Amino acid sequence: MDDLHVPPGPGAPRGLRVPAGELVEQFSRASGPGGQGVNTTDSRVQLSFDVGTTSALSDIQRTRALERLASRLSGTILIISASEQRSQRQNRVAARQRLAELLREAIVPGIVRRSTRPTKGSQRRRLEGKRQRSETKSGRRRPNDQG
Repeated sequence: MDDLHVPPGPGAPRGLRVPAGELVEQFSRASGPGGQGVNTTDSRVQLSFDVGTTSALSDIQRTRALERLASRLSGTILIISASEQRSQRQNRVAARQRLAELLREAIVPGIVRRSTRPTKGSQRRRLEGKRQRSETKSGRRRPNDQG
């Protein structure tokens, strides 16, 4: 089994390399298509990866990943299952791709919104709208209430 390579992107400009020793694969029988071999071959793959102790992530990346993947984690371990394909090899590839995508999305830095001042035009339009609304409402009053 080779190291897992995550392509470069936001949060990891040089990409990531997860050592093969940190990935634990378990195999079991999968339900679904497979013909006569479905009951005899261990084609389902469970890929386990400990986000909390991995050497592939920096401290900032690890914090982001733990926060964003919290609902999928068991402790600090992320478990991915793949059983769509009939062959174990294809399911192994699918599980690794899913893990790479999850890590890629989890380490992207959040976007900080900087507040800006409203434009002169938007302020003018807002005040004009308020003025028109005020006139509409004052026109509904009784004539002797206006003052």
